[in-house]
Amino acid sequence: MSQVVETAVAWWARGLIFENCSCQAICPGHVHFDQLCYNDRCIGYWAIRFDEGTFADTDIAGVKAIIAYDSPPHMIDGDWVEVIMIDEKASEAQREAVESILAGRAGGPWAILARFVGELLETRYPPIHIEEGDKTKRVVIDGILDSTITEFEGRDRSKPVTLSNMYNQIHPPEQALGTGSSRYDDGTIRFDNTDTHGLYSYFDWAVAPE
Repeated sequence: MSQVVETAVAWWARGLIFENCSCQAICPGHVHFDQLCYNDRCIGYWAIRFDEGTFADTDIAGVKAIIAYDSPPHMIDGDWVEVIMIDEKASEAQREAVESILAGRAGGPWAILARFVGELLETRYPPIHIEEGDKTKRVVIDGILDSTITEFEGRDRSKPVTLSNMYNQIHPPEQALGTGSSRYDDGTIRFDNTDTHGLYSYFDWAVAPE
């Protein structure tokens, strides 16, 4: 279940990340993996859009990726099943860079999450479509995933409802809350979530090995 950092290169990335899982409202495992999720399994995904970034000498701006997972309700127990999907438009160098980041091989926040992955499935390279609206985020992989995240409405309708002062490895301290609905089936991981936990944020990750 432990993950060894294999790639000692400097890298940084900024962009959009959003998620949906099978929990209601706020996923307890999102707050801390030691909290018990609502169902027999916590099943969902993270969608990632790299707006800026470099991995060593490789520019990774514009790359889109999905991580789908199936975990026990007590996520800290580990043995997650996980798959990484990287958009087919990414170059070979970009694919290698993004896979190294998201599989945890290059350090940073995903190296911490990789400790809980018991089975990492083979990376796939389908076309990934990510759309960002004023109140929504959508991701589509034809034949595999169709998901929309919709912001909750707060007192000030011009601003999202947020969690703040959060400690989360892959999200910044403030995250916008919403609800998500997803259908996903890659042949191994499957879920059908309706009006369940959803949120998004704008990440800023960096690793500078000595």
